[in-house]
Amino acid sequence: MSFWRNIAGLAVRGVDEAECDECPAGLPGADPAFSTAVTALGAKLAKADGQAHATEYDVFSGIFRPDEASQNNVRRLYQLARQTTRGFESYARRLAKRYRGCPQLLEDVVDGLFHIAAADGVVTGDEIAYLARVSELFGHSPLTFRRIKATHLGAGADDPYVILGVAPDAPDAMVRGAWKAALTQAHPDRARSRGLPREYVEVAEAKAAAINAAFDEVTRERRALALVGAI
Repeated sequence: MSFWRNIAGLAVRGVDEAECDECPAGLPGADPAFSTAVTALGAKLAKADGQAHATEYDVFSGIFRPDEASQNNVRRLYQLARQTTRGFESYARRLAKRYRGCPQLLEDVVDGLFHIAAADGVVTGDEIAYLARVSELFGHSPLTFRRIKATHLGAGADDPYVILGVAPDAPDAMVRGAWKAALTQAHPDRARSRGLPREYVEVAEAKAAAINAAFDEVTRERRALALVGAI
């Protein structure tokens, strides 16, 4: 049975049924609490920027695919939940608790929410803040959220991780290795040893400086995050 059919009764009774004391065991497809929470998170995201667009439900249903028998009840639950963003944190905490052993599943939910946020063509700052909070409650580090965000919205050319060519949540050893490899490749001495004109050497010097600056920025950021986590 589709998990969307399992929430048909929940939708009729309201959006707070996910706040039960116990979550059903088994796969997400058989878990009404999971289904209700995902629906509520998607609906409340639609309200995060102060506007709720019809296209957002279309995107939501396209991603999470309610079956035909459950469509009306899912839509009703969605409409109820999107009236306010209040309560979204409790739904996120429920999912985090129930699926703490399935981090990829939780990341998939954040991916789906990003698609909904982009449904109207613009992802606002309020929506980013909502998504960041959901990701945080799911147990993702700020660097993991940065990677997820970059996957959907792209990263600036001056992003230090783009310059180093690694994911924002790459291990420290991988970041250091990427820095050393990039610096070796771009080092001005390589240009000099090949007898290239001064202009090429200057470009290499600028590139090496950018690589070093990127590594320094990443190092400072990670140290700051480590200190915050230790408090």
